Amino acid sequence: MQLSLKKYTLSLKHTFRISREAHDKQDTLVVGLSLNGKTGYGEATTNPYYKISIESMIAEITAVEGDLATFDFTTPEVLHAFLISKALSNFAICALDLAAHDLYGKLEGKPLHKIWKTNIDNYPITNYTIGLASIDEMVAKMKETPWPIYKIKLGTDNDVAIIKALRKHTDATFRIDANCAWSAKEAIFNAPLLKDLGVEFLEQPLKADDWEGMEQVMHQSVLPVIADESCIEETDVEKCALHFSGINIKLTKCGGLTPALRMIKKARALGLKVMVGCMTESTVGISAIAQLLPQLDYVDMDGAMLLNDDIAQGVVISSGGKVIFPALGGSGVTMNS
Repeated sequence: MQLSLKKYTLSLKHTFRISREAHDKQDTLVVGLSLNGKTGYGEATTNPYYKISIESMIAEITAVEGDLATFDFTTPEVLHAFLISKALSNFAICALDLAAHDLYGKLEGKPLHKIWKTNIDNYPITNYTIGLASIDEMVAKMKETPWPIYKIKLGTDNDVAIIKALRKHTDATFRIDANCAWSAKEAIFNAPLLKDLGVEFLEQPLKADDWEGMEQVMHQSVLPVIADESCIEETDVEKCALHFSGINIKLTKCGGLTPALRMIKKARALGLKVMVGCMTESTVGISAIAQLLPQLDYVDMDGAMLLNDDIAQGVVISSGGKVIFPALGGSGVTMNS
C-alpha cells in the first residue's frame, strides 16, 4: 500500500469551549492508503488532554511506512492487529484503521454499513453541541442552528441556571456533558433538577478515575450516565458496566472502527447503552462514524457541522439530522484538496 499524510488546520465557526479548554482551530491529520487504484482516507485530530500532536502521529506512522508498502492487505482487522504489534498510539492507529476500512470498502465496491449487513433505514439522530459561553452566546448558537437534540457543555458554578435559561428558547432534548468537572454530590443533586428541564442523560460528570464517586452516582442519579473519558479502549468497557448506564466510544481514543465494533458488541452483552462520539473533526472522520449508526442508541457526529470550511466530502447531515449516505464504497470519502 502507498501511504500519504497531510496536515490540515480546521477553522471553527465559534470558539469551542469545555470545562478544561477552549479553541478556535483544530489541527488534524488525514492519512491516505492506496492500493489497486483506490484510496481510502482516515483522520485523527490532535488532543492536548491525551498528549497527541501532529508531529507525534506523523513520526509514528512514517516509522511503519516501509512495512505498509509491502503489507499484504486483506482486511482492516488484519492490518489493525499488525499496527497494535508495532505499539503505535491509538490516535495514529485510528487514522490508519479508518483509511483501511475506507479502502477495503472501495475495493469491494460497498459502503461499510452494507459490508457489516446493517440496515440504515433507522438510526439515531446526532446531537448538535453547544460549547460553554455566556448564556446569550449559547442561545444565539441554538437559534443559528435549530436542532432536535443539543449536547450542552457545562462545568461552571451555575450549570442548572444555564439550562433553565436555555430551556426558555427551545423544546429540544438536552444532553449534558460536564467533561469531568463535577463531584459525585453535584451530579446527584443536579440530576433531578436537570431531568425536570428535559435533560436525557449526563455524560462523564466526574473525573475519569473517580470510580468510587461514579458508583454513587450510578446508584443515586435519576438520570442515566454515559462514560466518555472513563471509556477509552476495549478493556474499559467491562469496568464501565459497573459504574455507568452506557458508554461513548470515540474512534480516535480506542484506535478506530476495528476495536469500536468489538466494544459495541461487548457493551451490548453487558446491557449498556451505546453511543459513538466525535472530536472536532472533518467529514473524513464523521463519515466513518456514520457507518456505525444502525448499531447505536445515541450519536454525537456533529464535528464537521461546527467548521467554517470542510476538507472532504462523504456523509451529509441535512437539516433536522437526516443522514445522506454516499454510494461510494467504504466510508465514502473524497478529499476536496
